[in-house]
Amino acid sequence: MVIAIDGKWIWDSWYAKDGDTYHGFFLQASTSLGDPDLRHFNVSQGHATSKDLVNWTHLGTMFAPQKNGPAWDDSTTWTGSVLQGPDGLWHLFYTGTTLAEKSMYQRIGHATSSDLHSWVRVGDGLCLDLQGPNADTYEKDHMVGHWHDRAMRDPWVMKDPDSEGWLMYFTARAPGIPEANAGGAIGFATSPDLYTWTLRPPVFTGGMGQLEVPQVFEHAGRWYCLFCTAGSQWSAHYRATNPQSPVTGNHYLMADHPRGPWRIAPGPFLDGAEPCRRYAARIVNGPDGLVILGFADGGKDKFGGYVMDPEPVVAGPDGLLRVVPTAKTAG
Repeated sequence: MVIAIDGKWIWDSWYAKDGDTYHGFFLQASTSLGDPDLRHFNVSQGHATSKDLVNWTHLGTMFAPQKNGPAWDDSTTWTGSVLQGPDGLWHLFYTGTTLAEKSMYQRIGHATSSDLHSWVRVGDGLCLDLQGPNADTYEKDHMVGHWHDRAMRDPWVMKDPDSEGWLMYFTARAPGIPEANAGGAIGFATSPDLYTWTLRPPVFTGGMGQLEVPQVFEHAGRWYCLFCTAGSQWSAHYRATNPQSPVTGNHYLMADHPRGPWRIAPGPFLDGAEPCRRYAARIVNGPDGLVILGFADGGKDKFGGYVMDPEPVVAGPDGLLRVVPTAKTAG
């Protein structure tokens, strides 16, 4: 195990590099809860650093829900991403929910830091909701009985390669689709400055009920959007086009441009199993090339709760990605 803390479960993680140091950020909760399913609503964010993505120094908790009164993120502060802006500040974009809505409505928040550990919310933190002219392109209300939440989470923010602006991708759902497992979407927003965001229509819809923890990156002239999902959330169409038995884990979309059009990568799931072996993965450019990092799952009865050792990822001539298992992580 790579990122592990005695007495805590660790799950979704994301990474930033400052000089020759990797910063790992992750969701954490106390194992004293007893039931790993309870971790989602007893969450904070931890921080660790590494030179090699294998050996980590833990720096403690760096972010948590607001506890000084009612707030839009007073229940949970979930998965996000970190990057450095032109102002020299580091920017954290994260998922928040509120107790007033029983944590069912997700929104996206923004905080900044000069040292990657002490974070200050920008205003009240809220930077994007499913509102405005493009809101109707999303399942903007909680469809009780159709899906388990109002999905708007896991923001991934990156520089726009075509302008001075910024792009945001997030887990969402599209409206008006009868099959719940066909309504998953990758939401999209743009900003000129990292502070003011405009909601745009999703860049991808379909395939699964949800495409969690999206990560968009370029490699060898192709664009990829890594995501994770459960085998039980594969749509009827995807089951018909992928002959393998449904698995839970990590797969990806492909495109020639970050705005799309995006398509599900053909062939077997990149990194899946039943029960799930690794979930909420990220592909990171490590000292020796691309590697995949994600948390050990195993299901409720055998939940791992730590980030596994990295495994190499290679791209073939056709651009399709492949994880290269190592003896250390084969178990």
